[in-house]
Amino acid sequence: MRAQEEKQGRHKRLFESFSIMNNDGVGGRFWRKQKLGSRDFSLQERREGEGDGDGDGSIHQGASTEYRTYKRRWFGLAQLTLMNIIVSWDWMTFAPVSSHAATYYDVKTSTINWISTAFFLAFVAVFPISIAILHRGPKLAFMTAAVLILIGNWIRYAGSTKASGGNIAYAMAGEIIIGFAQPFILAAPTRYSDLWFTNRGRVAATALTSLANPFGAAFGQLITPLMVSKPGDVSNMVLYVSIISTVCAAPAFFVPAKPPTPVGPAAETPKLNLRDSLTVVSRSLELWLILIPFSIYVGFFNSLSSLLNQMMEPYGFSDDEAGIGGAVLIVVGLVAAAISSPILDRTKSFLLALKVLVPIVGLSYLIFIWMPETRSIAGPYVVLAILGASCFSLVPVALEYLIELSHPLSPEVTSTIAWAGGQLFGAIFIIVSNALVAPKDANPPEHMKKALIFEAVVALAVVPLPLCLGLFGRHDKLTLRRIRSDEENRSRTTVATVNP
Repeated sequence: MRAQEEKQGRHKRLFESFSIMNNDGVGGRFWRKQKLGSRDFSLQERREGEGDGDGDGSIHQGASTEYRTYKRRWFGLAQLTLMNIIVSWDWMTFAPVSSHAATYYDVKTSTINWISTAFFLAFVAVFPISIAILHRGPKLAFMTAAVLILIGNWIRYAGSTKASGGNIAYAMAGEIIIGFAQPFILAAPTRYSDLWFTNRGRVAATALTSLANPFGAAFGQLITPLMVSKPGDVSNMVLYVSIISTVCAAPAFFVPAKPPTPVGPAAETPKLNLRDSLTVVSRSLELWLILIPFSIYVGFFNSLSSLLNQMMEPYGFSDDEAGIGGAVLIVVGLVAAAISSPILDRTKSFLLALKVLVPIVGLSYLIFIWMPETRSIAGPYVVLAILGASCFSLVPVALEYLIELSHPLSPEVTSTIAWAGGQLFGAIFIIVSNALVAPKDANPPEHMKKALIFEAVVALAVVPLPLCLGLFGRHDKLTLRRIRSDEENRSRTTVATVNP
């Protein structure tokens, strides 16, 4: 009972300290006092050369203590990357071959679209649970996702064993279960990078693992059409994807739970409990100015990826050409993010990047309205490349900036809310886009120009939101709190290099 009361009291003090930081900027004094005065937050003492670390140490109050990174973090990073790739490939199993899948399962193409919609809604249904599990640590989230991925894939195959035709109910049920797995790993990158990486590598780590998700979609866009040339091929395709998913998910049970010692001051900072965290998020204007456009743009990316074939085929593009367009969107985006993320790790220019990238995304959706009707691959590919570069560069910027502005909230809170919003909007946008499909007697039949106009209007409508960050006398709300916590604590220590 006494321990519980002490824990509640500490959470209350943390919440009050965050309010002080929000209102008058003096919260740093609280953290300095708390860090120096409480043995709960001190690091274990170590001799130089112990363990498998490869980081930096510190001399604090006359005792040798070490902030260090551990080589084992790369195993967890690789596993999180693999799982984000495979869960996205699972999502894109049927969309790139929607016409063959519809024939195989004896349903309409719109029913195949509902498989993607159900996948997005499954994320929204369980995201509160994923926040709670991620709050306990990323390993439990990894294992939960692995179990759901395994079950979901083999349920899908159970309804797809015959080349002559499949059972859509099994495919839908399996897809929903895989959708339940997604929030546990899609929202995990910021939590994992906060736990295992310093501020010199967090953006890159978050970018790699977060952008692995759309990279998996690119695999689906490119490889699935090569595996399915007729409806009967769907059965083998589902089997192969299930086997690959099993191989990628199994190592999740062997990921280390946490580093033996914190990698830096911010990593050992006690976090607010979930109830107080949600209260802080609900009251922060700056967080919502980022969360709203992020969620909408993720929703449009999901919608565009799911419907790109149906947007381009009425104008004479083949499944392969549309699939290559989806791959261009993703691969160019990954290259752009690989270039921009290390730069942002060094410069910490999150606000500038946000204000540059968001207008580019909005304008790209506007220009894409007219690209399919050019009936030439050059126009759509160029615009998709620009859209991919701007969207993918934006993802790690927004996720890390949300954490910097909300510290000491636990990282999974803002990232899970952001991704859940994206999945919800993705489902809504697919439903709306299907409702806007032209009739069969249109020219060309069943084109989706109205859906493209809808995307452009909404994408441009949210552009002003992040541009307002720091205006109207609120620049003090944009302090990079987690970085400041690291710098203030390191400034009072003598740093030594440890190379065991």
